[in-house]
Amino acid sequence: MEKNIAVIKGDGIGPEIVTEAMKVLDRVAEKFGHKFNYEQLLMGGCSIDANGVPLTEETVERCKAADAVLMGSIGGNTTTSPWYKLPADKRPEAGLLGLRKALGLFANLRPCLLFSQLSEACPLKAEIAAKGFDMLIMRELTGGLYFGARKTEEINGVMTAVDTLEYNENEIRRIAVKAFDVAMQRRKKVTSVDKANVLDSSRLWRKVVEEVAKDYPEVTLEHMLVDNAAMQLVKDPAQFDVMVTENMFGDILSDEASMITGSIGMLASASMNESSFGLYEPSGGSAPDIAGQNKANPIATILSAAMLLRYSFKMETEAGAVEAAVNKTLEAGFRTGDIMSDGMTLVSCSEMGTKISDNI
Repeated sequence: MEKNIAVIKGDGIGPEIVTEAMKVLDRVAEKFGHKFNYEQLLMGGCSIDANGVPLTEETVERCKAADAVLMGSIGGNTTTSPWYKLPADKRPEAGLLGLRKALGLFANLRPCLLFSQLSEACPLKAEIAAKGFDMLIMRELTGGLYFGARKTEEINGVMTAVDTLEYNENEIRRIAVKAFDVAMQRRKKVTSVDKANVLDSSRLWRKVVEEVAKDYPEVTLEHMLVDNAAMQLVKDPAQFDVMVTENMFGDILSDEASMITGSIGMLASASMNESSFGLYEPSGGSAPDIAGQNKANPIATILSAAMLLRYSFKMETEAGAVEAAVNKTLEAGFRTGDIMSDGMTLVSCSEMGTKISDNI
C-alpha cells in the first residue's frame, strides 16, 4: 500500500523526534511491503522565520492533499524567543490552532498508558502505580475558550481582558459520539468531565452527552467535575477508560495524565476529523533547552506514528508491531534521560529510535 504523509518537524526538539518516527515508519514499510511518501512542510516558529507567518496557505493545502500529517513540536522559549514579541495571532501556537481549524480536527485522542517497565518513573505512590492504568483522554479541539471571541480594552480606566467560552450542541454531540465509539472498542466506560455546577456551557455539555449515551446502552456513563477529575487522576487513575471533555479542561488534564506515565515524552496524540484523516504529534512541547542535543525522548512521537497507522491507514497489525517494539525496547532496559532509572542503559534520541526500529 502506498500512502502520502505530510511531515511538519516544527521547532525545538521537533526535528529530532520526528526523524526517529520516520525511521520507524520506514522500517514498517520495509517489513510489511508498504511505501510511505513524505512531504516536509513548515509550521510554527520555523515558518515565521522563513515566511513571516506561523502557517501558510500552501502548508494547509499540502496537508489537505496528504493521507495523514505527522508533526513534531512547535514554539520556543516564551521569555526569550523573538517569536513571543509578536501579536498573539502571529506566534507559533497560532499556526497549530489555525491548522486544526482548517483541517476540521475537532477530536484529540491522547492514550495514557503506564508501561510496567516504567512503574518506578511514575510519580504516584507505589501501590497506585502497581495497579497500572490504561485510559484515553478525548479532548474537543476546535471550540471553547481557545477559539472564542477575545479582547483586551480599557474600561473606566482599568485594563480588562475577556475570553469567551462558547459551545453549541452540534460541537458537543460530535465529540461525544467519537468518545462512545472509542469506548465500545475498549472497556465500555465514558467519564464526561465538565464544570456544570458553575458554567452554562458545561450544563449544555452534560445534557447533550446524556442524549448521546442513550444510543450506547452497553457503555457506562459517569459525569465528573473537572476539579475532582484532576484529583482522581492522581488518586486512582485505573478507574478511567475514556475521558471526554472540552478544550481547555482537556489541555490541562491530558498534560497531568502524561506525567503520571513517567514522562510527557511517553504520551502520543492524534487529532481527527469526521473521517479517518488525522494529525499525529507528541503531547509534549518543543523543549528548547535540550533542542539539538540528541537527548529528547522520541517514544511519544513513535507511538503517535503507530496511531497514524491504526486510525488513518487502518493498519492494525503494523501499529501493533510498533507498540510491541517499544515495549520490547523498554523491557531490554534502554532509557532516554527523562525515564532513566538505576540499572538501565542510557541512550540518545537517535539510539532509541534505532533500537525500536530494529525490534520491528
